[in-house]
Amino acid sequence: MERVLEVDNLRVCFDTPMGVARAVDGVSFHVERGEMFALVGESGCGKTLTALSLIQLLPEGARVESGSIVLSGRDILKLDEYEKRTLRGDRVSMVFQEPMTSLNPVFTIGEQIVETIRAHRDVSKREARDMAIELLRKVRLQRAESLFDEYPHRLSGGMRQRVMIAIAIALKPDLLIADEPTTALDVTVQEEILRLLKELQEEFNTSVLLITHNLALVYRNAERVAVMYGGNMVESAPSKVLFKNPMHPYTWQLLRAVPDIKRRGKRLTSIPGVVPPAYMFPEGCRFSGRCPKEMAGCSSLKPGLKEVEKGHLLSCHLYNHEFMKDRERAAPLVATRPEEGPPQAEGRGEGATILEVKGLKCYYPIRKGILKRVVGYVKAVDGIDLTIKEGSTVALVGESGCGKTTAGKAIIRLLEPTDGKIVFMGEEITHLPEREIKPLRQKMQIVFQDPYSSLNPRLTAHQIVEEGLTSLLPELGATERVERIRRVFSLVGLTEDMLGRYPHEFSGGQRQRLSIARALVVEPRFVLCDEATSALDVSVQAQILNLLKSIQKEFSIAILFITHDLGVVEYMADDVAVMKDGRIVEYGRVEELLTNPGHPYTKTLLSSVPKIDVAG
Repeated sequence: MERVLEVDNLRVCFDTPMGVARAVDGVSFHVERGEMFALVGESGCGKTLTALSLIQLLPEGARVESGSIVLSGRDILKLDEYEKRTLRGDRVSMVFQEPMTSLNPVFTIGEQIVETIRAHRDVSKREARDMAIELLRKVRLQRAESLFDEYPHRLSGGMRQRVMIAIAIALKPDLLIADEPTTALDVTVQEEILRLLKELQEEFNTSVLLITHNLALVYRNAERVAVMYGGNMVESAPSKVLFKNPMHPYTWQLLRAVPDIKRRGKRLTSIPGVVPPAYMFPEGCRFSGRCPKEMAGCSSLKPGLKEVEKGHLLSCHLYNHEFMKDRERAAPLVATRPEEGPPQAEGRGEGATILEVKGLKCYYPIRKGILKRVVGYVKAVDGIDLTIKEGSTVALVGESGCGKTTAGKAIIRLLEPTDGKIVFMGEEITHLPEREIKPLRQKMQIVFQDPYSSLNPRLTAHQIVEEGLTSLLPELGATERVERIRRVFSLVGLTEDMLGRYPHEFSGGQRQRLSIARALVVEPRFVLCDEATSALDVSVQAQILNLLKSIQKEFSIAILFITHDLGVVEYMADDVAVMKDGRIVEYGRVEELLTNPGHPYTKTLLSSVPKIDVAG
């Protein structure tokens, strides 16, 4: 088949005060005409930097040290700046992860599509407008004519992403790069966006380079997949082959970290440690130090990418006969799989009731006219009931805008409810004044979705965790506070030498552990987790879920887990409540509800969830 893109031995590096950071180090792959090729791996592995190299939009300080990038027969690295600008949008285009930061907020979406068309095609404004409206229809946006004049902030996340796709396909490029295009989207919107990309791929015979850490999406949509780690390609194969027979230890561990109902009561496989900074990569195999099969010489001798079977490329010393002949013969990879440990005790909701919610409502007035009279209400939460018992987990699921987060914040009184009844540990707190709520804050805590924005960047980790103790348990002395902080750091898998670090010095997973430590240090009875794992890599997510499970088991904490990831729900929850338009439309035990849903909306949610349908 025709190769639209050929990348050969690409090396991209930065000069840093600590040394040269080789963020992409000898990457080679190709994308064929009309296929979807996926790049997967943890944050920091070099996926996005590889993609930015293809369209020559590298961040400041980065440079291509060597290699070639041939797109439609032209080596991009040999073009001048004018030729590169001509190529972008025309022959190659990109859909970024966060459309709100990619779309210009001061221009209408129609103006932004027209700008792209007229930059590359000699057409009138009227012709460009007609083309833009047709593109909006093609990406399945209703009322295309009226949306043409809307500003980005007036659109939902899914609609904005469709606009980005419309801009990207405006000129029918040979290659469309989709960088985490569905990470922040609900499961139903996610499914719609990927289906749309597949349809456009087939219609225009466009090649798609999909960059993601969602392995199930890759399994369902990509023809071929490459796994990256530490700036290197460690495994590449046709999608179905790789998922059925993962050969690299890193690939296997990634797949075992995906939560689902089959792994309930077991520890998820998590990869110890984190991806090292690019200036600290080992000379040999980049995965050494974290690999369960590491041998003497792995960290000093770099493995090459070799074909082990037709179309299946692998970079691992385990399959290098020359490397292995003087060492003890490696056992089959299946024998090295980490022990899952004994099944964890699950909270089945037999303990005392910690929280009871009856008829909870959160209404917001709609005001119009000069006098701002109330003409109606936005019913964000419209009469929901929940019961959470000691040591159990209740999941609240639904699409963005259904009222999940509003309900959660009202339950712990970060928002004032309009009506209903909230009983916490036997005491009604629905309309308690703040001075009476404060003593209860010790027993109810929250872990937010984005730890970076919820942690004070000016405080050290010690100060962040100590802040809650000082405020909620002022009777504790300095020595006792230090002892508690050290104990909770050990509990969440952080070390004492991290106490003096600031939030920016932690990885994403470590920051979320710090957020959990801040919540646990006051010894709560109830924790609200608001999308606490949705922004994390699958391996880091496994670490956090294992941590929450073990902490819940040890301290009998009740958890309300707000999420749109039904795989996490299957693994974590005892009961699940499905929310739509401010109301709970279905509620029940997780095994029953997810295997035999009764409500059409629940069935739609479940049908949209991508699954990896191979033996684990």
